[in-house]
Amino acid sequence: MFATPPALIAVAHGSRDPRSAATMAAVVAEIAAARPDLDVRLAFLDLSAPSVEQVVDAVAAQGHTHAVVAPLLLGSAFHARVDLPGLLDAARARHPQLRLTQADVLGPDPRLIGALRDRVLDAAPNALSRNLGRRLGVAVAAVGSSSAAANARTADVARRLALLTGWHTEICFATTEPTVTAAISRLRARGADQVLVAPWFLAPGLLTDRLAAAAPEVLHANVIGPHSALTDIAWDRFDAARSTPLALSA
Repeated sequence: MFATPPALIAVAHGSRDPRSAATMAAVVAEIAAARPDLDVRLAFLDLSAPSVEQVVDAVAAQGHTHAVVAPLLLGSAFHARVDLPGLLDAARARHPQLRLTQADVLGPDPRLIGALRDRVLDAAPNALSRNLGRRLGVAVAAVGSSSAAANARTADVARRLALLTGWHTEICFATTEPTVTAAISRLRARGADQVLVAPWFLAPGLLTDRLAAAAPEVLHANVIGPHSALTDIAWDRFDAARSTPLALSA
C-alpha cells in the first residue's frame, strides 16, 4: 500500500486589500492545476482568511499525515523565520500525528527575475527592441525594510534584471528611501528616455497603490501574480521539502 503524498499548504502574506487575496488565490489555483493529484491549500499569515491554523487543522482532519508548508514570500524575513515556524510549532502540539515540513521561501530565484522581466514587457512590449532597449529605465520597487541586508537583496534583484535585459535599473521602496521619484530621477540622469516602475510584489495592494500615486506620469508594470515561473518554483520547494529527513522537519 502506497503512502498518501503530502499536502501542500501554500502560505501567502495576507492583506486588508481584497485584490491581494484574490491574486494569491489565482496563483495557488495555477499551482494546484500543475499537479491535480495532490491536495493543495491556500493559507494566509495575517489579515486574510483562511489562516494557517485553520488550514492545518483542516488538513489534519482530512487524515493527512504529512504536509509541506511553502511560504509564498519573496524574502526570508521575520514572517518566514519567526512567525510561520511559531505557528507550525503550535500546530504540531495540536496534531502530533501530522508531520509539518516548512519549505524554503521563493526568494530571488532566477526564474522570478524572468517573471519580473515578463511583466515589464507586458507593460512596454517594445522594450527589448534595438531602438528602445538601450534607453529603457526600470525602477524595481519593493516594500522596503529597516534592514539594510533586506534592501540590499532588492538591489541584487535590480542588478540581475539589468544583466538579463540590458536595461538601466534602480531600486525604490514604498516605505523607505530611495523613493520612486528619486529612482526615476536617477534613471533619467543615466539617459533613460522611457521609465517604468516594476513592482517586486506578488500581489497588488495599498503599497503598490502608493507607488503608483507617487509617480503617475510613468508606466507601472503589473505585479508578478500568477506566472508559470512561480508555479515551477513552488513545486521545486515542495519536492525539496518533502524529501527532508524526518528529524530535520520539525
